[in-house]
Amino acid sequence: MSVEKGFTKENLDYYLKELAKEFRKRNGRNTPAEIILVGGAAILANYGFREMTYDIDAVITASSAMKEAVNAVGDRFDLPNGWLNADFKNTNSYSPKISQYSKYYRTYSNVLNIRTISAEYLVAMKLMSGRRYKKDLSDIVGILSEQERMGEPLSYQQIDCAVRNLYGGWENISEYAIQLLKAALDSENLTELFIEQEQEEALSKQVVLRVQKYEKENVDESNVDAIIQRALSKKRDDRDTR
Repeated sequence: MSVEKGFTKENLDYYLKELAKEFRKRNGRNTPAEIILVGGAAILANYGFREMTYDIDAVITASSAMKEAVNAVGDRFDLPNGWLNADFKNTNSYSPKISQYSKYYRTYSNVLNIRTISAEYLVAMKLMSGRRYKKDLSDIVGILSEQERMGEPLSYQQIDCAVRNLYGGWENISEYAIQLLKAALDSENLTELFIEQEQEEALSKQVVLRVQKYEKENVDESNVDAIIQRALSKKRDDRDTR
């Protein structure tokens, strides 16, 4: 079994189970480890609107035997290098307070405790990341939609509390992400908004790749939104003049 198209909910659980076995083999049963799934992996674990993710971002609390176990599972199943990683801790959506707002998911082999992120905190983290060319914003709409479907809708007050608890306020969250959140909370058709946002993200990704490949313009977090907005505005203008 190999991951050619990405991790799904089904194989995510399988690989975590295998990881627990490897870790227990190397570290014994007396010192448990904890992994908090964030990002796409947390969405896979908790919701059904995301089909896959291409790596597993996590906060890992374990002995050095965990790295050996991750590599062993990766080698055995031909998984991508860094299939489970803590690189997320170097991003702007990381907060040292994440662990206190995480929630229990599963325990494997009586030694590996898996936790995920509570809904409003996952929305807060997606707002902080807010990349228009990834799935951050459609993930927000998807979470709100599924919470509503489950009869546990999220309110602005809950999300505001989560943002303040993790990041101290809204100062570093983009205006675009804030407006998308407001539109989602006011929407009477989250399914339609989700589809629209996915389409815009796909177009934004194409824009970024085209600029990098053909225009040789350096794209980074400081200019990516301006580049995307310029391209989307041009596309709308072209459409309106037809």
